[in-house]
Formats: sequence, C-alpha cells, structure tokens
Amino acid sequence: MRLIFGFLASAIGIYLLLLFIRIIISWFGGFVSGKPVELLARVTDPYLDWWRGKLNLRLGMLDFSAVAGIVFLSLAQNILYSLARSGRITIGYILALLLMSIWSIASFLLGICVVILVLRLIAYLTNRDIYSPFWKVIDSISQPLLYRLNRIFFGSRIENYLKGLVISIAALVAIWIAGGFVFPLLTGMLSGLPL
Repeated sequence: MRLIFGFLASAIGIYLLLLFIRIIISWFGGFVSGKPVELLARVTDPYLDWWRGKLNLRLGMLDFSAVAGIVFLSLAQNILYSLARSGRITIGYILALLLMSIWSIASFLLGICVVILVLRLIAYLTNRDIYSPFWKVIDSISQPLLYRLNRIFFGSRIENYLKGLVISIAALVAIWIAGGFVFPLLTGMLSGLPL
C-alpha cells in the first residue's frame, strides 16, 4: 500500500510540474506554440479551468485561481507522501498541512499586494507616466485593493492618497510578518494531535 501512495504522490508531483510549465507558457501568449504546447494545454487546462470556474480569485487583470488548484494538489501530495513514509496519518497532521496551505496562499497574495502597492507608491512619488500599459495594469490591481483597505482603516472618512497608500503597505507587511510567525507555531501544535 505504501508503494501505491508513493506512486500517486510522485504522479501528482509530475502533474504539478506540468501545471507550472503551462502557467509560465501562458504568460507569453502567442509567442510559444506548437504540438507540445497544445498537448500540455489539453492535459492541464481542464483542471485549471475547473478552479477558475469555481473560484473568483481575480485581482484586477490577474487571476490567482490556479494558485488554489496548485495548493490543493500540493496538500494531496504531502498527505500521500506521509502515508507512503509511515503508513498512517493523523488528523492533526492533515489540519497542519491545510493550515500551512492556506497560509501559503495568503502569504503569496500578501506579497503580490505589497509589491503592487510599493510600485504604485514609487510611481506616485516620482510622477511616472501612469498612462502607459504597465501602470494601467498596476492601477487596475492597486485601486480596488486600496479602496478596500482604506475603508477598513478610515471607514467612510476620506484621507490623503499618499497616507492611505503608506498605511496600507505598512499594514500588509505587518500582517505578512505576523503570519510568518503565527502559522508555523499553530501548525507545529496541530501536527502533534492524535488520530
């Protein structure tokens, strides 16, 4: 039985690699094509499309639905590897893996948001040409994010744009750092729970 679990975990690892390759290729649009890319799309797109259909993880022009699908497969792979190694698994271990997977998604999204807002801050402070396509993408992501964060911090009160931007960046970085300490601590406690 352990051999089957190890084989399934390895198969998921190969599929995860194919998903990563497909996602990277999709960034280049029509520049990368051919039979291998079509075959890769036939193997990976149904899975990625299912996650896009079930979740709405769109932030401006970016779609993070594939991240949830990858995290789900990573979680399944870790569970299967644990079963292959020890032949058993605890509920605490599954909960710890689930919690770390959730934190991985949240940490990734927080990192993206911080980078986007820092880029927006740089553009604001240096008076960059915000009408270029690059800055339009940054604005399409940063404006809804800033609106939501400013509503949390200031309520209905209207604040200075720069102040709202700086406070939003500082708050996201603080959450990111705090989560980096709290989540590993919680998962360490959970993984010790008996079945």
